[in-house]
Amino acid sequence: MRASARAAWVEQSQRGGNPSSLHTSGRAARAVVEESREEIAGALGARPSEVVFTSGGTEADNLAIKGTYAARLASVGARRLVVGGIEHHAVLDPVEHLVETQGAEVTWLEPDRCGHISVDDLKVALAPAAVASVTDALDVAVVSVMWANNEVGTVQPVAALAAVAREAGVPFHTDAVQAVGQLPVDFAASGADLMTVSAHKVGGPVGVGALLARRDAKLVPLAHGGGQERQVRSGTLDAAGIRAFAVALTEAVAEREVEAKRLTALRDQLIGRALSLDLGISVSGCWTAGEATDRLPGNAHLLVPGCEGDSLLYLLDAAGVECSTGSACQAGVPQPSHVLLAMGYPEAEARGALRLSLGHTSTDADVDAFIAALPGVVERARRASGAA
Repeated sequence: MRASARAAWVEQSQRGGNPSSLHTSGRAARAVVEESREEIAGALGARPSEVVFTSGGTEADNLAIKGTYAARLASVGARRLVVGGIEHHAVLDPVEHLVETQGAEVTWLEPDRCGHISVDDLKVALAPAAVASVTDALDVAVVSVMWANNEVGTVQPVAALAAVAREAGVPFHTDAVQAVGQLPVDFAASGADLMTVSAHKVGGPVGVGALLARRDAKLVPLAHGGGQERQVRSGTLDAAGIRAFAVALTEAVAEREVEAKRLTALRDQLIGRALSLDLGISVSGCWTAGEATDRLPGNAHLLVPGCEGDSLLYLLDAAGVECSTGSACQAGVPQPSHVLLAMGYPEAEARGALRLSLGHTSTDADVDAFIAALPGVVERARRASGAA
């Protein structure tokens, strides 16, 4: 957490008051929530009424996908979902849930080798499969394509994709959790109907986020109770978390341009030095030094041949370097990243993946530590896999 966000959280958490209560402390807490809502909306190019607070990105994604699906099913009978093939599991799993339990159908938008989703592919996917009425309503409930990928850092042409969906009359959702704070994100300018954001990715607390939903967006709530947040997200609002979220987001957006340049340079240093070690390492996705429009400034994703990603992770962890692989574990068996497989990487190559994320606390010393540890780690991981 940023120091400013931590201080804001501590200050607000020492005060009582349920933001839904009418007594003095309740009204004071409500004022904090609404002031924070205005700050978050201002930082993201949205109206305050479009900010629906959630417990984080996963809940916001679920509300966007399931809530929109239910609303569109009830209003126009739409049962099809059009979804990017490299989405976070917070989108993929709700989609699979709807397929298994609600009879939903899915059209997957497969990426190219860089991880980009094609605007032309979306146009094809939105061609009417069934005419529901004389208004030519589509059978598509919602389109969901993430703003920037959490594993390989690929940035999508969100505005162009959203424009295609809007022309077809289909709600468009984007998970912008990774993008906010690293890229210029403007909800209104993007043309999206729904957008997911999370506090902890910008130096705020874990456990608070928001779904930005246009005022005409139709959502069926996932939980029922007090009817908070436009009656689509019941539950007592976390005034302290929301305040800290607003402080962190405001600071992150204010320094974004300068910080993006710093992180881009740091990322390029990490990638360039890793490639120069003559270990056969390659970069997944597309990367051009100094460029921060097609790839997140703070994302470095490497493929290390002859190694298992889990071995690399544990060995680096023992050396004091924390990273991730992007792989999943199913029934105790490590599986390669669905993102890399969708991008066309062979399974054997995808298994040796490492994701390194750089943020506002990252320094040159962190890159030095990683580069110093990497050769020995790769040698041990290859011996363990029998590739050395």
